[in-house]
Amino acid sequence: MSGAESDVMVVAGILPLFYRIIPTAVDEGPAGTATRNYVARDSEGGRWFVKAYPAGTDLDAERQALELGQFARLGRIPVPVVRHTLDGDLIAAAGGMAVSVAAFVENAQTAEGGLSGDRWAAVGETVGRLHQTLARHPAGPPRRVPAREVCDVKRARQRLDRLLTLFAKRPPTLGFSAWARETAAQRRDALPAVAAMVKELPPSLTVQAVHGDLASPNLLLRGQQVAALIDFRPPGHRSPAWELGRIVLDPRTVLAEPQWPAGLAEAVAAYQAANPALPAEELLAVPRIAAGYLACSVYPLAEAVDDPAAVTPELEAYGRNRHAAMVELCERLTEAEEVLHDLLH
Repeated sequence: MSGAESDVMVVAGILPLFYRIIPTAVDEGPAGTATRNYVARDSEGGRWFVKAYPAGTDLDAERQALELGQFARLGRIPVPVVRHTLDGDLIAAAGGMAVSVAAFVENAQTAEGGLSGDRWAAVGETVGRLHQTLARHPAGPPRRVPAREVCDVKRARQRLDRLLTLFAKRPPTLGFSAWARETAAQRRDALPAVAAMVKELPPSLTVQAVHGDLASPNLLLRGQQVAALIDFRPPGHRSPAWELGRIVLDPRTVLAEPQWPAGLAEAVAAYQAANPALPAEELLAVPRIAAGYLACSVYPLAEAVDDPAAVTPELEAYGRNRHAAMVELCERLTEAEEVLHDLLH
């Protein structure tokens, strides 16, 4: 029996023992970033999404993440219900495996195909309601922090210097590693311009509890509407303007949709209607924050030296697209801000 088959059998054993779910089939599901996922069908025809955590995972942190998602449901945010174990826990552990079980989201696809049409407004409205709900989370109310904490150029320089030092010890000559080294050097040289861009942000920005990993793979769409938000991270204070920009200006969307500034305006208008508490000056800063975030990031450049085994053809393509989208955002920043200025003023 292969390891994969053995894991399927462990999942099939956990479901009736801890959840009183009698599985008629258990299959491997869509791959997760750090988890193995399965889809189980029960005796009544329902389907369940089973997430298996690797050894060494901080299960208390994962419980907090699951609890945050269920808190968002209180605000009628489309988050799949998490099934509790028979003793009321959110995670079950047996046979060397720890899992959580949530309702399977039927007939949905991730937002990795990009946003277009009515999806812009649908996503903006959902994220606005999400942030309005999470502002009431017990982790703490929204507060203000210096803008440099949201786009930390000093920390970016430290990360890029570390990365380039590692590249210098073993200089790559071909492929993604060579491209990553060249791109890291370009990013470091561009940091003075990034610092100047960040200085144009408001002096302080709001931070609060947010989703924490609201990227395209964790946004499920059904047609033109949002079907679900999945894979929350434990509650921590981040900028809601940053999170809005991260999802609506995802590199896949920016590169696939030439009219993204107009789409951004639709998303921001819908967000503001759903969450009027976030100041207009911060919504105006969304494209600048998104550009600064990408310019200060070393992902996935660092994978070339920190985890070469993780560098798949898909990750290589995403890395190149992510850099191209950052360049696009910077080049059209004034255009995007003018569109938002007309909307917000």
